[in-house]
Amino acid sequence: MGVLDQNSSLQSALSAHGSRPIGSELAVLAGRIAAMGGLAEAQLAAAVEAIANRDSEGAQRVIAGDEALDDLETEVNSRAMRLLTLHAPVAADLREIVGALKISANVERIGDYAANVAKRSIIVNGYPTVLALGGVIELGRLVRQYVQNTFDAYAERNIEKAEAVWRGDADIDALHASVFQDLMSDMLTESDYVLACTHLLFVIKNFERIGDHATNIAETIQFLVAGQHLAEKRPKRAYATAAATADAFNILGDKS
Repeated sequence: MGVLDQNSSLQSALSAHGSRPIGSELAVLAGRIAAMGGLAEAQLAAAVEAIANRDSEGAQRVIAGDEALDDLETEVNSRAMRLLTLHAPVAADLREIVGALKISANVERIGDYAANVAKRSIIVNGYPTVLALGGVIELGRLVRQYVQNTFDAYAERNIEKAEAVWRGDADIDALHASVFQDLMSDMLTESDYVLACTHLLFVIKNFERIGDHATNIAETIQFLVAGQHLAEKRPKRAYATAAATADAFNILGDKS
């Protein structure tokens, strides 16, 4: 969904707040969240394509663009606090404000992880292309699609779309586990791949974490619209690689 379509959907979704002063301010707040989401999605898409195309200049643009997301989060926080202070909102209005604060924090982290991916891609570009790179790109594009779906759900206040993202986190975990194994296999079979694969292990972990933040946002949308949290536990699959993944990143001293 494009930015104009998102704004139109947001206007419709927020019409229930009426013409009260807080209603127009909530619409502005939601618009800033939509802007954050659009920027984060663009940042993630560019980071994935920087890996796919070995485009270090594109990766540098992603890194430079992270500051704009930080600025938007600061603006959202300021607007939300102003609404809380001046209007003493209740019920649905309060959920909009609290939801905006939660969502903006998750979006900012998505931007951070996209920038981390871009930084790693610049390093990876200096090494030979590994066999498992295709899987890394596939994972990145899958996560990017879920991120887009998440912000469509927010714009439309669509619980069904949000729940689809929430359930889709297990698919991200499954592909992450598969790509992890492929990268480890490349490292074991070809010594020239070790350094590149090491950095790509961090890349896929960043993708997996972005998926987690998209899922967090989906849960917040459920609360924002319905006024209650999902009754089910988050769908996570248990994989034999989970402990190995944790051990690998502990050994490598991951700080991302």
